[in-house]
Amino acid sequence: MESYKVRLILTEQDIRKLSLDAKPKNVEELKIKIKEKCDLQYDFNVMYEDSDFDNAFCNLEDIGDLPASRATVKVIPLLVTASTTSMSDDSCVSNDTVILPTDSSSTRHNPWPEIFEIPNFSVDVEFRLRQSNLQYLRDQTYLSVTRDMKHSILEKLAETIYKFDAYPNNERINSVALALINKHPCLKEQGSPDGCSSWKHSLKFKMGNYRTKLRKAGCVEVGVNRAKTGGPGMAAKGLKRPKRSEVNYLPEHPEGQNGDSLEAVRQLLVEEMRKVNPSGTFIASKMDLTFSMRRHEIVDAETPVKTLMERWPALFTERQVFAEFNRIVTTDLQSNFYGAVDRYTPRFVTIFKSKKGTVGEKLDELMQQMNTGKEADVTAMRTLVLRGLPILLGDDASNFYNTCNACDVDGWPQVSVGVLTVIDEEEPLIPNKLYLDPVSTAVIVEGGIVLDNLQNLPQAICILFGLSYALNLKYPKGMINTFNFIQKVMLGLGQNKLPPKLQSLKNLLLS
Repeated sequence: MESYKVRLILTEQDIRKLSLDAKPKNVEELKIKIKEKCDLQYDFNVMYEDSDFDNAFCNLEDIGDLPASRATVKVIPLLVTASTTSMSDDSCVSNDTVILPTDSSSTRHNPWPEIFEIPNFSVDVEFRLRQSNLQYLRDQTYLSVTRDMKHSILEKLAETIYKFDAYPNNERINSVALALINKHPCLKEQGSPDGCSSWKHSLKFKMGNYRTKLRKAGCVEVGVNRAKTGGPGMAAKGLKRPKRSEVNYLPEHPEGQNGDSLEAVRQLLVEEMRKVNPSGTFIASKMDLTFSMRRHEIVDAETPVKTLMERWPALFTERQVFAEFNRIVTTDLQSNFYGAVDRYTPRFVTIFKSKKGTVGEKLDELMQQMNTGKEADVTAMRTLVLRGLPILLGDDASNFYNTCNACDVDGWPQVSVGVLTVIDEEEPLIPNKLYLDPVSTAVIVEGGIVLDNLQNLPQAICILFGLSYALNLKYPKGMINTFNFIQKVMLGLGQNKLPPKLQSLKNLLLS
């Protein structure tokens, strides 16, 4: 078959000649080919020279408009611009009005800040606060806050809080209230232990009212709980909300997209994954675009994992597990996970050696497998720490860490979530053995293997941790303490207040 020639105009100074195996079947395929051959990292539209108009450029909507053997096309980058719409006076907003975020992106980009920055309020409120703060510094006089002023303050705080978290917990509400009275000491409350008890209470109810307004406006993130909420600010049992520091838990569809358009993109992703060598650039771009659709299926519809593997095969690859975690939490799981394990390994080894009794015996059994007469490599030390951590925390890892010979890989219905170490067919199965040189390692979810051919156990656990976010999975029942410790202490995701068992190990680790 004769090749298809394309004269590609990227810019006036960058014009290239491309040779394709055949004329693309549709415009989307042409875009993919251009991205691959020119290594373009952005989305774009395509224009072509139309012979009906003296070769003037027109938008390419139908691949049939291109000549049969060669064509001249032009790339038009798509630039995303933020909305500049603003309101000059907050006082014109009624009590029933909710200001939706003006960013054209459907996802949040930043996690909850370590120090919450109080926003600027309306001009009149800022003026009264400035005068009252000066009065407070002179003679400790507290400001008597009017109803309108309090409403204006709470409304602005709720809007700012929502940019980070739609369902802030008590710890985050407390941090906002404390930040408020630190910036504006005139707002402190007399007789309150911390000076802001009433502000905390008001913020909780204001966030409940704010979510109600967003729900009425059609916001998906809070609309999913329409039938599950009680009074304002009250969390009902089974409420679908971020519980593990997710930043983008249930985002809106991207601007200009709907369920039908995203379904078409999903089908393109499935077709791409069937290829011998799928395009990583194409997959990453379309997985980003369909993120909101995927989260709706996982969080709202609670689609079974087996079905998700059929509909989203790209999600069950190592690269996209880490990418999905980044979309949800906005942090790099792979580097943070390995960095934390390596950073704490020396201290973990010291703690292992110090333990006595049954726990000490189990840890010593693991430690003895490391005494090979030479310094253990990084992977071996990571394996030791991850196998020893459940023992320290009193977890039952018997149904989580699984081992089998290479001939017996299939069939793990009794395992809801776990990892599988595959060893040589001739090697005996020995309880509590580390198996530092396995044939391969796999991840099990809902009784089936979802990722296999992994190199080692630390890699499998890192990916499984990412999948627990990507698939909205509960932590394995026998390993809850271990996964919470990895999340809250080693990765720093979650509340500072820890259960006693986790707090005690944290104290030992940092001592």
